[in-house]
Amino acid sequence: MPVRFEHQVNPSARAVAGDLAIDGSRQPPSVQSKGSGTSRLARPPSLPDEIARRLRDEIQRDALKPGDRLPSEQQLSHRFGVSRPVVREAISRLRYDGVVESFQGRGVFVKGSGKGTSFRIDDPDIGDQQELGHILELLVTVEVAATALAAERRSNEQLQGIKRALDAMATAIDQGLGGVDEDLDFHRRIVEAGGNPFFTTFIGFLESRVRNLIRVARTHTARFEGLPYAVQQEHEAIYRALAERDAAAAREAAERHLWNVASRLQLYRKDGAD
Repeated sequence: MPVRFEHQVNPSARAVAGDLAIDGSRQPPSVQSKGSGTSRLARPPSLPDEIARRLRDEIQRDALKPGDRLPSEQQLSHRFGVSRPVVREAISRLRYDGVVESFQGRGVFVKGSGKGTSFRIDDPDIGDQQELGHILELLVTVEVAATALAAERRSNEQLQGIKRALDAMATAIDQGLGGVDEDLDFHRRIVEAGGNPFFTTFIGFLESRVRNLIRVARTHTARFEGLPYAVQQEHEAIYRALAERDAAAAREAAERHLWNVASRLQLYRKDGAD
């Protein structure tokens, strides 16, 4: 039975989704050094990620072709105005993605076009509205579909495991703790109950990229009296839908909860800017 994703969220959550992606023109800043031909990076979220992105762009534009040798670490260091360890880390990421390969004593060479060799999301920048909005939209879309599958396919044993994670979150809240690990365990068990290993792997990957954002949201939630219990009620609504094998209710509850997470992240950003 195909999974149908219905984007039904309350107006305030939808407004948050739009607010998270309003800065469509923002690009990683750079400063051109007059007369030097260098392009120095102006404090992007991650220097190795930005350098790797630029080199990957050159490969995709065929400015660097398969078999071409990359400039040396020293040359790239001068070109971007960063240290050699930063360049080395950027090259390591390209190597991990299968874009380049190293040969002892010969250097680093382009292995392929860099198109479709792997799926990658760099560490998200919570200050970038567009980037944060895109990642959260992807996470919501995938996890909502996985939650609906879990409602249809979960076993009684899996439901018990989800309930244990739910109870562990409640205990953490009562003790004044963040409950981040319990939160992640709750959602991970739900995805696994859907029975699709590709969902499990992909959402595990997404989770690894946004885990810090989840920690930020949970920490921020704990600052407001009563809000952790409101969040827990969202989790309980998801659990009830799973227990009743109601896929539509599970989809709706998961989407409402995940966009509320986005809302809390947006609140954190505004609060931090004040």
